Amino acid sequence: MAIDPREHEAVRAVTERLKNSYGAKRSPGEVEAAVAKAHAAFSDRPVRDFVPVLVERKARRLLDESSPGTTP
Repeated sequence: MAIDPREHEAVRAVTERLKNSYGAKRSPGEVEAAVAKAHAAFSDRPVRDFVPVLVERKARRLLDESSPGTTP
């Protein structure tokens, strides 16, 4: 399924927001990996309106639960 440009932009904004929030504790690569993993978890969902919000929540949880220096 192709990602809608609005969803893509919203997920990109989530990534930037999380990089700013976790910049002192996490590398940009770790944040990007968490967002990618979270986004992939919703790839098969037919309703896409709330995916960016759900991705942000899941990525935050992944970043908070894993140790710094590891890929979430």
